Amino acid sequence: MRIENSFVPAEGVGEARERSLWEAGIVRWADFDPDRAPLGPKTSERVESFLAEALERLDDGDARYFGERFPAKETWRFYENFRDEALFFDIETTGLDAHTEDVTTVSVTRGGETTTLVRGENLTSEALAEQFRDAPLVVSFNGKQFDVPFLEQNFEISIDAPHLDLIYPCRRIDLTGGLKAIEKEVGIDRDRPDLSGRDAVRLWYRYARDGDDDALDTLVSYNRDDTENLRNLADVVARRLHETSIGAVAGEPAGIPDPR
Repeated sequence: MRIENSFVPAEGVGEARERSLWEAGIVRWADFDPDRAPLGPKTSERVESFLAEALERLDDGDARYFGERFPAKETWRFYENFRDEALFFDIETTGLDAHTEDVTTVSVTRGGETTTLVRGENLTSEALAEQFRDAPLVVSFNGKQFDVPFLEQNFEISIDAPHLDLIYPCRRIDLTGGLKAIEKEVGIDRDRPDLSGRDAVRLWYRYARDGDDDALDTLVSYNRDDTENLRNLADVVARRLHETSIGAVAGEPAGIPDPR
């Protein structure tokens, strides 16, 4: 599923009408023909108006435009378009309250490379802003409710790129629970499956209070695992959602490799 398979951003087109377009063989923008579209004249005009602007915006790589036009639950459709440029991120903290607790580490994976920023060393507002500055799509697990509020509260930055929070599309395909439980269910491995968020807090204090560098190394490794595994999980989720939507209706093959 790609952005250009999607008609729901056009005024008057919901999921049912989009499905009828796919069933009629209109599976991508280039296929749209008002003479054979199962839509009324006014809705067809609205689709053509949307496509005229959207094609130009897509050529420009303007992900924020589509972030404003698409329903929030359909952000997963951006993933195939921006997979190679997407920014995957995860944070560790000293607790759950963004107003009273601190961010200890932030890991960011992009283009196959992972950067970890550590409190008291290189974790600054400027460093975070640089990481997020030109990302067309950011990907997290529960980041909308947890990671983003922490970062915006602690560092006064704004993360305004389209945000694919995998916790929500996971639920659409019956993957529930925490990140590690879902990873296990879909066959994604990690180096330290025995560690948890509570362990991450203890590791931080062993480093900050006792100067235990090994504890910091373990914490950083744990945080990096969380981030790097997000790409594998996003691949699984996008592929499964493709197979249950346009793949099931029109037989379109998924554009994301099978991670198995």
